Amino acid sequence: MQEAMLGKAVLPIFDVHCHLQDPRIVKSLPIVLDSAARVGVKWFAVNGTSEDDWEEVKKLSEEHNEVIPCFGLHPWYVEKRSDQWYRRLRSMFDEVPGAAMGEAGLDKGSRGKEISLAVQVDVLKQQLLLAKELQRPISVHCVRAFGELQETLKELGPFPQGVILHSFLGSAEMVHPLAKWGAYFSFSGFLTSMSEKKAKKMLKEVPLDRILIETDAPDALPRVDCSALMWVPGDACAPGEASDSNCMNNVPSQALNHPANIKSVLAYVSSMLGVEEKVVASAAYENAKKLFDYPGSKIRA
Repeated sequence: MQEAMLGKAVLPIFDVHCHLQDPRIVKSLPIVLDSAARVGVKWFAVNGTSEDDWEEVKKLSEEHNEVIPCFGLHPWYVEKRSDQWYRRLRSMFDEVPGAAMGEAGLDKGSRGKEISLAVQVDVLKQQLLLAKELQRPISVHCVRAFGELQETLKELGPFPQGVILHSFLGSAEMVHPLAKWGAYFSFSGFLTSMSEKKAKKMLKEVPLDRILIETDAPDALPRVDCSALMWVPGDACAPGEASDSNCMNNVPSQALNHPANIKSVLAYVSSMLGVEEKVVASAAYENAKKLFDYPGSKIRA
């Protein structure tokens, strides 16, 4: 972080998945975006999660050139969708031609298991087919449902425009079968909660031309040395200025993740791979640019 603040050259970074429309962070957005830009973040793919926040994502993309809007229906909210959800989703792409798709997905975790998996699969299929029709990448959330996801991708794929498996925490054995149908593997601070042994094994299976990085901000705070992190202004859960480098043990799980912390994600992925940071950064950035290089995209301007 300090190198960037001193004006030294920084590597360009593309945050392929975040939620800057979240009320917990949006009020601090001008300061947050400026801090992230100083560490090299050029683009933010901001993902909508339901009909309730699509307009907010659209507004952010109009106000901030670096925000690439993404519209989708998250599996946690599929049972709250309106009868007109699909029509409304299609209309967002008419209104915002430069948008991508997301966040969609499947979830059999502690929260998702309370929601009909059949409904989740149906809603995901509709979004995958729309992404394919529009030739857009789609950001996919998957928790404990990789078998179902693989079957769905196999049924409807391949997806040459890309399926971004955001905050990927799957096993090494899942990588190649999912990549076969167009999957890219995006890593956030959640990776730091995985055992190092499993993380290293899985990461080594991911080809460099399929690797991406993200923050999932304001969630997925990396559990690393506190001195390497930035904190969202006004976050009551953030440690005080006097905290030491090992303070993460005392930081509540509700602490917000600052988008500038993507630098810590990049450093962690590089260390697990045993590869120079600039190599991973360059690959992830070029992969993201390729995915988001479609007609109407801001990155073409």
